[in-house]
Amino acid sequence: MASQTLLEFQPSNQSQLSPPNATSCDNAQEAWDQLHRVLPTFIVTICFCGLLGNLFVLSVFLLPRRRLNVAEIYLANLAASDLVFVLGLPFWAENIRNQFNWPFGALLCRFVNGVIKANLFTSIFLVVAISQDRYSVLVNPMASRRRRRRRRAQATCVLIWVVGGLLSVPTFLLRSVKTVPELNISACVLLLPHEAWNFARIVELNVLAFLLPLAAIVFFNYHILASLRGRAEVSRTRCGGLPDGKTTVLILLLVATFLVCWAPYHFFAFLEFLFQVQAIRGCSWENFTDLGLQYANFFAFTNSCLNPVIYVFVGRLFRTKVWELYKRCTPRSLTPMSLCHRKEILHLFWRN
Repeated sequence: MASQTLLEFQPSNQSQLSPPNATSCDNAQEAWDQLHRVLPTFIVTICFCGLLGNLFVLSVFLLPRRRLNVAEIYLANLAASDLVFVLGLPFWAENIRNQFNWPFGALLCRFVNGVIKANLFTSIFLVVAISQDRYSVLVNPMASRRRRRRRRAQATCVLIWVVGGLLSVPTFLLRSVKTVPELNISACVLLLPHEAWNFARIVELNVLAFLLPLAAIVFFNYHILASLRGRAEVSRTRCGGLPDGKTTVLILLLVATFLVCWAPYHFFAFLEFLFQVQAIRGCSWENFTDLGLQYANFFAFTNSCLNPVIYVFVGRLFRTKVWELYKRCTPRSLTPMSLCHRKEILHLFWRN
């Protein structure tokens, strides 16, 4: 096919290294030229925003030099994962600008792609862990008081990092720089030992990295919403209060952002798999799938920029943390927040 794809889990067969002008499907050259000009700028912008946002998140959590609570452990790990992820994006921006001629050597070809994939999975799994943590706090708070421990959260994060690393092992082993004489380029590609790997990788990508995490996120947040609505109804009946609409909006924003960022990529990745097994054919499908994958990567990358906003900046917890840090740095305001108020803030993590 036509594309030289951005991430490890996209195919890289010999036939996929030729751009449209090297095949019979030569009616999309203008679209590819525009992609080479436009997409690198967007990727660098994402890298810059993600770098600033996640560094700020980590600084707010780590500068006070105190033990992090459970919610902060998950958020700090999410910021660290997204930070490492975006650090690899400038390499791919230059790769696209260079029309997929990889200029950084074989070692960085393996390392950059391996790190990107490891942190991609790590970020997604941490999103699930955060949803599960909020579920245990808001839906079953009595049980969470007995079971929630910092060590358990730390162990969960370590396990997620290990799993992400293991899932990236094929990238470290199979990524290589391959010369394509007809294009006069050296492309960073994934050299699969057998065609059966394509099926295993699409299952890993679509199921393990999207459908299962999405099902878990929807499940946890559905029950969170149901619990909050039940409490709001009781409060409105007893006190004449109104439901907490901001909490509902924040949770729905979480699910919607995950879908908007990742659904396009997984849709085009599945189309590419269908093209590989010749379930769909033709130049129109080829160009549509190849170009779609490149732009869908852009939406997937933006998730690492939006995570700090959705999970941290928008939430009351982070705004409270910023205020605490500000008071520590201001001589006139050295009074720490009370333990009671701190617990209230943590309990209202989803609230605005």
